[in-house]
Amino acid sequence: MSETIRLTAAQAMVKWLSVQMTEDGERFIEGMWAIFGHGNVAGIGEALHAYKDVFPTWRGQNEQTMGHAAIAYAKGKKRTRAHAVTSSIGPGSTNLVTAAALAHVNRLPVLIVAGDVFATRRPDPVLQQVEDFDDGTVSANDCFRPVSRYYDRISRPEHILSALPRALRVMTDPANCGPAVLAFCQDTQAEAYDYPVEFFEPRVWRIRRPAPDAGELARVAEMVKAAKKPVIIAGGGVVYSQAEDTLAEFASTHRIPVAETQAGKSSLAQSHPMSFGASGVDGSAAANAALQNADLVIGVGTRFQDFTTGSRTLFGAGAKLVSVNIHGYDAAKHGAESLVADAKVALEQLSAALGDYQAAAPDADAREDWLRAVDAYCARPEDQAALPTDGQVIGAVQRATGDDAVAMCAAGTMPGALKLLWKPSQGGYHMEYGYSCMGYEVAGAMGLKLARPERDVLCFVGDGSYMMANSELATAVMRRVPFTVILTDNRGYGCINRLQTMGCGGEPFNNMYVDCNVAAQPEIDYVAHAASMGAHAVKAANTDQLEAEVKAARERDIPTVIVIDTVAKDFPGTGLETTAGEHGFFWDVAVPEVSDRQKQRDRFEEYLTQIANARLVN
Repeated sequence: MSETIRLTAAQAMVKWLSVQMTEDGERFIEGMWAIFGHGNVAGIGEALHAYKDVFPTWRGQNEQTMGHAAIAYAKGKKRTRAHAVTSSIGPGSTNLVTAAALAHVNRLPVLIVAGDVFATRRPDPVLQQVEDFDDGTVSANDCFRPVSRYYDRISRPEHILSALPRALRVMTDPANCGPAVLAFCQDTQAEAYDYPVEFFEPRVWRIRRPAPDAGELARVAEMVKAAKKPVIIAGGGVVYSQAEDTLAEFASTHRIPVAETQAGKSSLAQSHPMSFGASGVDGSAAANAALQNADLVIGVGTRFQDFTTGSRTLFGAGAKLVSVNIHGYDAAKHGAESLVADAKVALEQLSAALGDYQAAAPDADAREDWLRAVDAYCARPEDQAALPTDGQVIGAVQRATGDDAVAMCAAGTMPGALKLLWKPSQGGYHMEYGYSCMGYEVAGAMGLKLARPERDVLCFVGDGSYMMANSELATAVMRRVPFTVILTDNRGYGCINRLQTMGCGGEPFNNMYVDCNVAAQPEIDYVAHAASMGAHAVKAANTDQLEAEVKAARERDIPTVIVIDTVAKDFPGTGLETTAGEHGFFWDVAVPEVSDRQKQRDRFEEYLTQIANARLVN
């Protein structure tokens, strides 16, 4: 009979997590973010306290933003390590649903341990319990089911013997990676069980690198050899596979230009001669022209989202598609020829199969023209008294930083502007744009800095996103996690206002404060607000002051918040008008078919013309 150790289920969970290792000898799950409450304080809280010296616990301010910090950490670690998050029953758990969805869309690992109802149902209904009148098995945690890669309810202490390994199997699986959710019944957490001692032996989790099928590889190689003007679209899979150098060598060897998605940006340094910039709606003139003229589009680690493909209108009508992806679901999108494999292995084997193949030389002049346009958008404004554009703000920050800088953001105008204008070194860009979640930025910057302490983390956030979720700034101050927040204040939801008025033919309504149903216009002192949480906070009157403050922030051991007022209107090139402008491309946002306004009716006629160009192959 095997030796056993008597522990509560919560104690056993924490003890087991503390010995799950990476190949580099580090814990795969570094520690757990926690806000204790009814449903997790007695069981999980006590267990975390018991193991606090070997498995750290960190307190946050909001369950959703704790989840964002954990996700940014995993993204910064290229999915090689992760964090866990625990919540109480009820609202604590449902606060985490948004974070779970964000991790699911972005294919990022996070372990969510949510407090749940009593397994015995003895005191039903307990405080904060959601009751389904027709289904006695339902709890609020069932909200996690559609946004989890693995979901389990722990209603007996021995359940963790299978549930925990299954959860980490998903989190370390390159194809199925995503959030694992354990709905942990609160009485079960405190229940004791005699666990086998061998369950707590250290275990090493290895991330696989699946090689491509020989037949798929041969077919794709022949398609590339037949192409005269192929273009690569690099997605997040390049980064997670750590295939950046392999991609650079592949593109150089075979003379194939590289466009990039939000998740794939900085897989090539901007200085690489095959880097043609962003693809799609918020794309560069060079990349979008190359993709329109391409006879073969090779996606590497991308899911071909609407922004990347110009809502299926960007690629030329005769262009064929290849999709190199770790998951067959993503590899088959848009009718692409699939090459299901790890990105690094696939590029290495495809390069060998191509031999000395080289495509026709890409348009280097177009690339240089685009870079000159970027410089113009980002140039120091001559009139420092005028409100700067977002591009001028980006330029000032870029001038104040070095190759160790990482620009990060999530939602609003800045993602499109940064994707087009930021010139990163390799690994110098972190964008959550799979879910484009407002409120990710501040918590995400903290998580990214924890993952990448050697890099200078620059968090771009608009006033709208900052107001939505800023409280982890206090956590970063308490933990002495330094990063720089560039808070651009355009007095409302400027991005959606432009989409409303320019893209969809609507009238300004309920986005900018001036167009909202309020009794008085707000006068929010963001500097005082950030300072009240302990951050170093300043207001920059112009881009020269912004540049100086960004440089000064590098010397601090706490977060710095720099507030700068910006123009509310957009500058050319973000593509957010949804029409094919100077740099951007079409974005399919439904336009009302019936309206009593001529502007709206005219916009609908334009919309019909644009959607007629979409590729309908799924």
